[in-house]
Amino acid sequence: MKAVFEEIIESFIQNKVGISNDFFSVKLAALLQAQILKLDYEGLMLAAGTGNNSGLNHDKRTRSDKIYWLDKKSGDTEELGFLDLVEDFIDYLNNTCYTGINAYEFHYALYEEGSFYKRHKDQFRTDGNRKYSLIGYLNDNWVEADGGQLWVHHDDSIQKIIPANRKAVFFDSGLLEHEVTTSMRPRMSVTGWLKRT
Repeated sequence: MKAVFEEIIESFIQNKVGISNDFFSVKLAALLQAQILKLDYEGLMLAAGTGNNSGLNHDKRTRSDKIYWLDKKSGDTEELGFLDLVEDFIDYLNNTCYTGINAYEFHYALYEEGSFYKRHKDQFRTDGNRKYSLIGYLNDNWVEADGGQLWVHHDDSIQKIIPANRKAVFFDSGLLEHEVTTSMRPRMSVTGWLKRT
């Protein structure tokens, strides 16, 4: 995985957004896709909100995806496989870039047809623990017409990223505003934050 980790870190250093097109193995991506569909079938994917703790707000005009928080204690093979990958990446990041990351949180995200997430930053105004955002996509054969792109807002441009299967995107949680455009078909990801507490 060293080459994949280097790829995402190098592109982050050069462009403020790190991208790897092969962050997941084919097998892990398939397992995570199946797990999201299973959780949704069982009614466990719930409406996402914005804000934290007492300030949590469920406004579907801002955000209309569904999520399910990952928990290492669950024992689910799919989740453990992904979180092991995250921990390996954190170890590599800390050892090569001295970032001091010591915690993380991740959730599955499902954007049904017509869902979106308006422009925002990932770091809370009242809590700066989220240092880096990491998003892994789980969408086979995605094309531009399917919508659901990640738009990252730079000072003088918008970077438009198609959420193709096995791709990961990495950026500073407090720096870059971003949004998810309206999805024309179901769109899946594993989304979370690397934290310093």
